[in-house]
This record gives sequence, C-alpha cells and structure tokens, in this order.
Amino acid sequence: MLDTVYRDLKSGYVPRWHADIIDPRAAYLRPERCTLLVVEHRGEIVATGAVRDRGPQAPPNPPWVAERFPSGTTAQLCRIYVRPEHRRHGLARRLVRELAEFAARAGGYEALYLHTDPAVPGAEPFWRSLAREVCDERALPGGGQGIVHFELPMPRAVPVPVGASTRTTPPVR
Repeated sequence: MLDTVYRDLKSGYVPRWHADIIDPRAAYLRPERCTLLVVEHRGEIVATGAVRDRGPQAPPNPPWVAERFPSGTTAQLCRIYVRPEHRRHGLARRLVRELAEFAARAGGYEALYLHTDPAVPGAEPFWRSLAREVCDERALPGGGQGIVHFELPMPRAVPVPVGASTRTTPPVR
C-alpha cells in the first residue's frame, strides 16, 4: 500500500491520510465491520482492498458528500491497489465484489462509497465501469482536491449460517 502512495498517488506518507496503512490490524482487522483483503502471487503482495466503517469527512471533502455518506451506515471501500504489472487481470474487480459482499453480510451498512484520484493510471475508468459518480471535485469552484466520489450498489445480504463469522471471506486468487 505504501508503494502505491509513493508511486501512483505521489503524495508520500501523510499520517492523517495513511495511518491505516501503518496499522492495518487496528484499522481493518479488529473492528467487526471492517476488513482488509490481500492478494499474494509467488510470495509477493500484488493487490489490496479494504472496507472501513466510516464515510468521508468534511473537510477535506465537500460537506454535502460527507452528509450523504455518514459514518456508521456507510461502508467505504479503500486501499484498492493493484501493482501495475498485475493490472487488467480482474483482481480489482474481484476485490470489489468480495468487499461489497462482506459489507452486505456485516449488516448495518446502507451505502457503499469510495473516492479515487483520477491521476492514478486506469483508476477513473475502472470506477466508472462499476459505480455511479456522486461528485467530481474537478468541476467544483477551485477544483477541490481533484478527486472523484462514487457510490456502488449495495448487494443483498446473503444469510450467514448460525455460528459462522461474518468475517470469513473466500480467498481471492
């Protein structure tokens, strides 16, 4: 994930934005309604994707976007990164499907939200193929942060057998 922050986003590590990358256990693995998926290929992590249980914050996001996707009832998809040499093989699409199904099983979520930086190669067209644009900050006065906000359809929850954990996710290969 840090490779992506430095290589694709070119922001470098910014603690207020990326603390979850440094402590993924606290951010994604301990909270019941959050998760982190990792795809390995020949011992190397080649893709990641996560769900967190909070919506976008204002600032830096437009206030109306934060109001539309409140924390607690919004599953935010984040850290969906695929190393460049592994892109265009369906990994991100599979991760998104698994994460959306996790959010539906976890319960209590009413919306699936994400934002993307259009400067990341392939990110904007990928998300436009799956989700509905909510706000393109480039069209706002001053251009905002230049990111694009999206909403994905929430899948219907599949019943979980008694005694089974909602945290189990089939492996992504």
